[in-house]
Amino acid sequence: MSQSATGDKDPEATDFAAVQPKAGLFKFLGPGLIAGASDDDPSGIATYSQAGAQFGYNLGWTMVYSLPLMIAVQMISARIGRTTGQGLAGILRLYYPNWLLRGAVGLLLIANTINLGADLGAMAGALNLLLPGPDWLYVIGFGSLCIAMQIAFAYARYVSLLKWLSLSLFAYAATLAVVHIDWPIMIFQSLVPHFIWDKQFLPTVVAVFGTTISPYLFFWQSSEEAEDVAHYPEREKLLSAPFQGKSALQRIELDTMVGMSFSNMIAISIMMTAAGTFYVNGVHDIQSSAQAAKALEPLAGHFAALLFTLGILGTGLLAVPVLAGSAAYAVGEALRWPVGFGRQVREAKAFYATVVLATLIGMIMNFSAINPIKALFWSAVLNGIVAVPIMIIMMLMASRADIMGRFAIKGWLKILGWVATGLMIACVAAMFASPFFSS
Repeated sequence: MSQSATGDKDPEATDFAAVQPKAGLFKFLGPGLIAGASDDDPSGIATYSQAGAQFGYNLGWTMVYSLPLMIAVQMISARIGRTTGQGLAGILRLYYPNWLLRGAVGLLLIANTINLGADLGAMAGALNLLLPGPDWLYVIGFGSLCIAMQIAFAYARYVSLLKWLSLSLFAYAATLAVVHIDWPIMIFQSLVPHFIWDKQFLPTVVAVFGTTISPYLFFWQSSEEAEDVAHYPEREKLLSAPFQGKSALQRIELDTMVGMSFSNMIAISIMMTAAGTFYVNGVHDIQSSAQAAKALEPLAGHFAALLFTLGILGTGLLAVPVLAGSAAYAVGEALRWPVGFGRQVREAKAFYATVVLATLIGMIMNFSAINPIKALFWSAVLNGIVAVPIMIIMMLMASRADIMGRFAIKGWLKILGWVATGLMIACVAAMFASPFFSS
């Protein structure tokens, strides 16, 4: 029987009302916070650092103007999952042609696997700063650890510990307060978009937007919301229980705004710290983890490598399960498998096998001569390219009344979603038309 018929209070409204200081906002936040924390993964740290080192304050505007756009896009993906009880791939399977489903899932798999491999390589390089040893051994160790943690423990159990490691990224915000920054110029260039006719400029812009508005986060947050509907008996998909809509959407808005704001604040701190430590000293190309860690020396001195390593490991251990998990969600929903980290391995063998396989392929990718920092940067560029078709598809499905019912997006949310999509299309198109790609 529906809860509206029983007269029971909406449990999700109770959850939202419980967000008081004594309850702890940190405990209330969920998929949005995890998405925000994992958004500043090793690929993001490397991309923001490279952008600051190469172009100084000139790309600060990308962070300022991407914040409302990334909030809107993530809220849309979360609303799809909470409203329909299906992730993005599940909706694609039900309402769109099979070729479109396969294409979208295939692009996501490629981008996620490359990103995952680059993140594992970065984690190995960061640990090497503290414990010198063979990178290949650390890659195998971290890959195996991520696989074991996802199989042996509920993700929610160990993420509560790992998210504390990600707080080490606040060191970039603290460093920004102690390094010499030309604040008037930084503020001006962060508010007024600047364009530089340099062959690396457009790929860097695409990389920044690609690592900030990443397709794997769309699939992750929608699937996590859908899994919560299945996990909590008192919650129903909003199409079946529209009376839960107000509190559910309030929770999604708060969760997403906090998560994305945290992510964006750290991102701009990393970029501006790199500008204040590398760019002003004539260092415009970051080649290694050891070099990237030097950005924290004005604050931490000899402990810079330790802080950098903690940040890379914390966000890496958060992001690798999200990357592998979003790929497994997409494949599983497309093929009608039982999915979700809330299930036991025996209940979702194919889902967990996909998680393991994606991680293993990412590990294997590191046994090549590719520079880890460059791999991180180009995985961000790839995410920007893949985001274009995924965002178009997501915006179309979120606007359809036959899919979303009364919860089809409209107003400012729809406008911001299409602005984000149009911006990504324009940046990718300009990049491919630039001399860097046409030569």
